[in-house]
Amino acid sequence: MPPRSWPAFFGRLLKTGITKDVVTYSSLFKCLCDMKRTEEALNVLLHKMPDDLPNVISYSVILKSFCDSGRSQLVLDLLRMMAEKGSGHSPSVVSYSMVIDGFFKEGEISKACDLFHEMIQHGVVPTVVTYNSIIDARCKARAMDKAEVVLRSMVHNGVQPDAVTYNCLIQGYSTLGQLKEVARLLKVMRSQGVLPDVVTYNSLMTCLCKNGRLKEAVVFFYSMAVNGQKPDVISYSVLLHGYAKEGSLIDMIDLCERMARDGVVPNLHCFNILISAYAKYGRMDVAMLFFEDMLKKGLNPNEFIYLTVISAFCKMGRMDDALEKFNEMIDRGVPLGIKIYICMIEGYLNHGDSVKAEEFITKMKSRGIRHRPRKGNC
Repeated sequence: MPPRSWPAFFGRLLKTGITKDVVTYSSLFKCLCDMKRTEEALNVLLHKMPDDLPNVISYSVILKSFCDSGRSQLVLDLLRMMAEKGSGHSPSVVSYSMVIDGFFKEGEISKACDLFHEMIQHGVVPTVVTYNSIIDARCKARAMDKAEVVLRSMVHNGVQPDAVTYNCLIQGYSTLGQLKEVARLLKVMRSQGVLPDVVTYNSLMTCLCKNGRLKEAVVFFYSMAVNGQKPDVISYSVLLHGYAKEGSLIDMIDLCERMARDGVVPNLHCFNILISAYAKYGRMDVAMLFFEDMLKKGLNPNEFIYLTVISAFCKMGRMDDALEKFNEMIDRGVPLGIKIYICMIEGYLNHGDSVKAEEFITKMKSRGIRHRPRKGNC
């Protein structure tokens, strides 16, 4: 039976008087939530489900749906109602962790922390998932001192940090460019028997590349396989970007070949990097080969890629090629932003075709865009 038929079927089932169990109701809730009809699911739980039936799983399905849609305050009210009912209704650590994470994602840090302490007061013991949620939020807010306090509290309470815990911290310090702290955490991680995973390596390589230490990033990349980790598309994109910054075009080709051998399919971000790098150095022949390969793989170029290609053609005076790509954008339904128009206008001006430049100025004005182009800006 298709999932969309579930609500109607369940409605008929209710009228038959046949006994329904918690599994049946939970399946209905999951179906309604997947269909973005969470309010209906909550209504069934509160008003149509026998009081003795709902358990923590029934509530959790609805809690997660509301959290995913950014309605954590409503979830908090539901959570507290569960706690008041007690017995089999009492929220579990999974329920609390879900709502705490929801508050953090909505930027409600104080509410998340208050709920964490409330959970402990109710005798619910935090798990590694709960602590990871708090550490991740602190790291994303660049409050590394507070993240370290949570880590110490976690260990003190007998909860063993896992790879996710250390990845959050490493990512946080990497963003701040604090390489010594990254190295320290990596050492602690290994001393605790927690093996770095692909996320760890990607964070390390990103940090090294941002700090001009590409050679070390390359060493980490090639050590992944030795340590039982297969580089993913993010690993490749990080290294490609590092090579692009240094203009190492040959290394980029070698890495692409390795990527193909490893069966890793490049995403739009990878093609962005490759096309931009070759366009920057005037190698439009290679850039367009990557462009065509991207299309063959079923990826749709975005405005940024078209701007990169059109800008390169304009600088080279290949205005017919630039116009072809401009028209292709229209055919593909890619949004035409002001930067694209300015690029075309200044390209024509820089190469002595004021008539075409005026045509594009008229087109731009017809779209309600106002801007005075300057020579040599594209």
